[in-house]
Amino acid sequence: MEMNGIHFGTTDWSAIEATEHRGETGVAYWRTRHFGPIRVRVVEYTPGYLADHRCSKGHILYCLEGELHTELEDGRRFVLRPGMSYQVADNAEPHRSFTSVGAKLFVVD
Repeated sequence: MEMNGIHFGTTDWSAIEATEHRGETGVAYWRTRHFGPIRVRVVEYTPGYLADHRCSKGHILYCLEGELHTELEDGRRFVLRPGMSYQVADNAEPHRSFTSVGAKLFVVD
């Protein structure tokens, strides 16, 4: 990925309006900025959140708070806690996330 045409700037994430995205259970709140083709988000999952689909989009994801469980289509499972991250390419390994305690993430895709 090349990052071109993005001027230096800062983001006050608390000033970005959150959009609501319902899961199979629970809710995800996204605060989103776009920088050319790059989407950057702070995502907060409520306790009990379970995604309603398997995602094939590539991400770099960093856990800020809480705990996020991710299951790949092949059955492998991973847990992220604060200070941990994962990365996956577009169309590489479909994944589905859930959290029993809630989580706050920083996501680049």
